[in-house]
Amino acid sequence: MADESELPPESKLTRSKERWAREGKFLTGRVVRPEDQRLPPGQHLTRDWPVLDLGLTPEISRERWRLDVYGAVETPLFWDFPAFLAQEQRQFVSDIHCVTTWSRYDNQWEGLATRDLLAACRPRDTADFVVLHSYDGYTTNLALEDFAAEDALLAHSWSGAPLTREHGGPARVVVPHLYFWKSAKWLKAIEFLDHDAPGYWEVRGYHNRGDPWAEQRYSD
Repeated sequence: MADESELPPESKLTRSKERWAREGKFLTGRVVRPEDQRLPPGQHLTRDWPVLDLGLTPEISRERWRLDVYGAVETPLFWDFPAFLAQEQRQFVSDIHCVTTWSRYDNQWEGLATRDLLAACRPRDTADFVVLHSYDGYTTNLALEDFAAEDALLAHSWSGAPLTREHGGPARVVVPHLYFWKSAKWLKAIEFLDHDAPGYWEVRGYHNRGDPWAEQRYSD
């Protein structure tokens, strides 16, 4: 048994991991909901994947792509695409729910789980929020708990193929339990903060969190 002096200091991340373990939250694929609770209120199903953006579609090759992770973290990260792919890669299946009322079931993703990113950058105890920055200038904010969801990831592939440019390639965030505007395309940077910082749509009347099952589409 290790001496207590040899154990790493407790942090917000270690406490969160202990809670995830108690709750049985393991990185094994999709979050299961009863079928009658799978489609949020006000949504309709589609087999297509509609394209929605700010009117700009940045062309960022894998060779030029960079990801900066900084702010209230112990270990800032500055990755090119090979360094990103060198991290442990996981596969998830999850649904998409867009605030414009369409949903798409059973999307197959591959990428870096946000929980693995958290283990690499080690957020400080003061970190409670995340801001995602995109190559088109878009931003969106997340509570750290939402960013750390068990099926959230930084995705580079969809349905077994690299993410296309129109859908956010080379890499985008996927946070399936929130409306999809929270899953920033063309990911450029992840900033950890000790305070909330509403992003592009949040300051334009959209809800600060965006829970589809609570129909948190717009601010009050």
